[in-house]
Amino acid sequence: MGKVTVKNLGKAYKSYDGRWARLAEWILPFARQRHQLHWVLQDIGFQLEAGEAVGIVGINGAGKSTLLKLIAGTTQATTGSVAIQGRVAALLELGMGFHADFTGRQNAVMAGQLQGLSGAEIEELMPAIEAFAEIGDYIDQPVRTYSSGMQMRLAFSVATASRPDVLIVDEALSVGDAYFQHKSFERIREFRRAGTTLLIVSHDRYAIQTICDRAILLNGGKLEMQGDPVEVMDFYNAMLAEKERQTVRQERLADGRLRTISGTGEASITSVALLDDDGRQLEVVEVGTDVTLEVRVAINAPVSRLVMGYMIKDKLGQSIFGINSHRLGMPQADLQPGEDLVYRCRFPMNLGKGSYSVAISLSRLDSHLDTNYEWRDYSVIFHVINTRHPDFVGCAFLDAEMAVERSHDRASVSKDGVTA
Repeated sequence: MGKVTVKNLGKAYKSYDGRWARLAEWILPFARQRHQLHWVLQDIGFQLEAGEAVGIVGINGAGKSTLLKLIAGTTQATTGSVAIQGRVAALLELGMGFHADFTGRQNAVMAGQLQGLSGAEIEELMPAIEAFAEIGDYIDQPVRTYSSGMQMRLAFSVATASRPDVLIVDEALSVGDAYFQHKSFERIREFRRAGTTLLIVSHDRYAIQTICDRAILLNGGKLEMQGDPVEVMDFYNAMLAEKERQTVRQERLADGRLRTISGTGEASITSVALLDDDGRQLEVVEVGTDVTLEVRVAINAPVSRLVMGYMIKDKLGQSIFGINSHRLGMPQADLQPGEDLVYRCRFPMNLGKGSYSVAISLSRLDSHLDTNYEWRDYSVIFHVINTRHPDFVGCAFLDAEMAVERSHDRASVSKDGVTA
């Protein structure tokens, strides 16, 4: 149970030149067609195995929410089909299905019935719904008095009161406070461990990369890319920076990882290396060792302002540390073709054991989303080992010290500091 199969799915809406054209087509159904089809989704096909988690990403208008509605069955497809095995729970648009004049409790009952739960099941689950939503006495107040966050709390609590075979979540969670978002994602993780199939839309890179087994990128209503969440999110971020599809490319590295490179090319990265104090290139680094990240840059066209930044990421693609020359007060100005620059960034390798990568950015301002000259993921891949320090846990080495004072040690010292 929980398998989802999407085949050749498409959704189009009719567009008319004016209201009279719509009326004429309705009155004369066998006359000439008076509308054009506006496709928001075309030729979408993929499959989710039972227990798999898939994230859907894309810019606004890419068709993400429409796709979820088609899968959930709240919108009818123009072409293609969706087949789902098992019970589905969907959290789509905020407040979707809620009646503003009914109380939260009444809306919870109706929403539960729409999910296929019986009256007895809903009554049994109601205390758990109230406890998870944490909206107090508002549960018996009209929903029109709720804030958006309270609506989301109630909607999520109802949708997840009983573990579904398939859980579909749109971006509604983004309106909640940090506490409830954390609580909600923990419930999603619990469902995943229990075998629920998950389909989620989110702009949160951390959520996609930590929860999902696979990611799907939609672009202009079509399936642009699907695969490893880190690789898909790298490509998606490059698209956001570019807005020009032809300047984004990907390369398969020797270790199988997919590197994303984007940029307009006025400035380009010629080499990146992680070096020790003797200038030797490092692939394996001991915890706490001082290293230098050397980045060489070529100027290919006039550049009024240049900012170089780097981001260290762990093996899951999560950001560990990032800084750039703008934040350090070191932007370079009025660069001409033929010039080259060498950036040397020195820092102690105070990271935990594991595999890491470095992404490099060349831009005009603080963010590569504004005039991206080049963005390059996996510029350097290195491994951190620990043979000289206590075997600590985590991604940061704090070189912490510890002192212990036992009660009998204190008792053996007299008030004047002389041992009794």
